[in-house]
Amino acid sequence: MVLARPVRALAGVSFLLLLFLLFQILRSPSPLDEPEERSYVDGKDPMSEPYDEPEGPLWRADDYAADNPNSPRINATLLSLVRNSEVYGMVQAMRDLERTWNHKFNYPWTFFNDEPFSEEFKKKTQAETNAQCNYELIPTDHWQTPSWINNELFNESAKILEEQDIQYASLMSYHQMCRWNSGMFYKHPSLVSTRYYWRVEPNVRFFCDIDYDVFRWMEDHNKTYGFNINLYDAPQSIPTLWPETEKFMAAHPEYIHKNNAMDWLKDSQRRPGHNQKANGYSTCHFWSNFEIADMEFWRSQTYEDYFNHLDRAGGFFYERWGDAPVHSIALGLFEDKSKIHWFRDIGYQHIPYFNCPNSPKCKGCVTGRFTDGEQFLFKEDCRPNWFKYVGMD
Repeated sequence: MVLARPVRALAGVSFLLLLFLLFQILRSPSPLDEPEERSYVDGKDPMSEPYDEPEGPLWRADDYAADNPNSPRINATLLSLVRNSEVYGMVQAMRDLERTWNHKFNYPWTFFNDEPFSEEFKKKTQAETNAQCNYELIPTDHWQTPSWINNELFNESAKILEEQDIQYASLMSYHQMCRWNSGMFYKHPSLVSTRYYWRVEPNVRFFCDIDYDVFRWMEDHNKTYGFNINLYDAPQSIPTLWPETEKFMAAHPEYIHKNNAMDWLKDSQRRPGHNQKANGYSTCHFWSNFEIADMEFWRSQTYEDYFNHLDRAGGFFYERWGDAPVHSIALGLFEDKSKIHWFRDIGYQHIPYFNCPNSPKCKGCVTGRFTDGEQFLFKEDCRPNWFKYVGMD
């Protein structure tokens, strides 16, 4: 039987309408889905705006020779936790940072390892700089698993985390590293007279010439912490971190700074699913593979008490609490947020994310690029929230 033309047309329209409805159903996000685009307060990505250097005073590279005992260098170091097997990645990172900054200022490098450094590692890294290199062994009691951690519970917890696709869940050394970076590194005897550090990891990239003493700038402007990239964390890895923090805040309300960044930490508008799964924490954090900081904050009684509370709770091992969210929460609660600085002028990459400023001093970094990975990675950028609640200083 041949259908009349109007009936065929109506059937065709109905079929197309059905396809459209199915497409809308499949693509419509649930209330807990997150947008993949970044949204800034004024609609503009600040990375696209021309930027040169932060406000002065700025210390230039005069009298900073490595062998000058009277140089303007302050008590600061470039710091890296690294294994012997990562020597080539470390050399590549050093080569970038020496080329763009440290060959002018010659700040020492301090390398940490839970095993003795090989002669090959020492030889290859020292060859990359005129500055002094220090090779330090982490004390056993700073690295080993605390006595109150139950190994059976750790193994069971690791299985649960792996089922939720949390990386390194069963790798004990990763948990030890996160704990050491959170609350142990600044206690090392070699750093007792050092105040500032710039953390550098193997295989990271630096793209822009920096012509001022970054550590002097931190000191002169009374800054506690400098970050570069600001991300969301995997909420499944830290479900009890915020509840434990709330317990600590209830016991120590006097530690909470009046000019804190609580709104940034608790935001539930942009990624409500993350806030819900992390039990009240946005999961926003400073990506700590890049951090320039004043260790006096970590050495304070406030942070020591906070770290000890978290350490006893066991989340560094039974979950996968990283030093990035731990540092970020502490800074967001206990420090004046005006003392936290975004180093937008330092072009940087830690795969898969970038900080690429609009500056003629940068080479090999596409202005405004956040990632060269898959599209879904764009939603991991939490800088818009930091700009919204705190600003762009």
